[in-house]
Amino acid sequence: MTSNHTDCHYCLQSLRGRKYALREENAYCVTCYDSLFANPCEECKQPIECDSKDLAYKGRHWHEGCFKCAKCSRSLVEKPFAAKDEVLLCTECYSDEYSSKCFHCRKTIMPGSRKMEFKGSSWHESCFVCQYCRQPLGTKPLITKDNENYCVPCFEKQFAHHCYSCKKVITSGGVTYDDQPWHKECFVCAGCKTQLSGQRFISKDEYPYCVDCFSKLYAKKCAACKKPITALGGAKFISFEERQWHGECFKCAKCSVSLVGQGFLTRQDDVLCHECGSA
Repeated sequence: MTSNHTDCHYCLQSLRGRKYALREENAYCVTCYDSLFANPCEECKQPIECDSKDLAYKGRHWHEGCFKCAKCSRSLVEKPFAAKDEVLLCTECYSDEYSSKCFHCRKTIMPGSRKMEFKGSSWHESCFVCQYCRQPLGTKPLITKDNENYCVPCFEKQFAHHCYSCKKVITSGGVTYDDQPWHKECFVCAGCKTQLSGQRFISKDEYPYCVDCFSKLYAKKCAACKKPITALGGAKFISFEERQWHGECFKCAKCSVSLVGQGFLTRQDDVLCHECGSA
């Protein structure tokens, strides 16, 4: 610009017919202005003269021609870029060096694009889908099997067990009985309906019963003590002419000696050892 000011504010030389620069309403010749106020270029370290374009980023300055990618040297003027450890990179180089790779397609997830994080890995949003229906999972609940992700409905259709009793999906826990899966809350005594998970039970006609119900409904009564014979835990019992005894109850009605494995005689409803029966 040509000067309406008479002298340089710093060197006091005349500015008539010369270019000058203004700063805080004071006029400086180009030489003084550059030496006093020009910013050093981050790339070439030379001052950015007043007649050059000064590009600034986070307090640092570049000549227009020096503002370029530190890796591929392409100009970054009016282009998107990223900074890493104070080094400027174009988005392509930054992605190659630092961006996450998609767990599914193994391609770079470009800066600014949406990515999904799951179990320490990253996905493109379009790659993070249910393995079965191929619908985006986003932030929906999901289940992983063999390193593949499934939405809950698809996982249940493909892999989940269904309760033998209520036919609904067993999502956790469960009990196996007679090679069939059951919910714990569905695995109950066929008689009194109390839960049998973790309890002793007896099977009858493919149905489970608690010990009490089985004894009341099906167990034979001991001819001696009249209590049920459940055979639970492998307990021994004796059977003779449609009568049964607990092993510990099968003894002589007169002298009480055990008759298990011994010969015996009967007299009306009593069983007797040979000695008492012959007396």
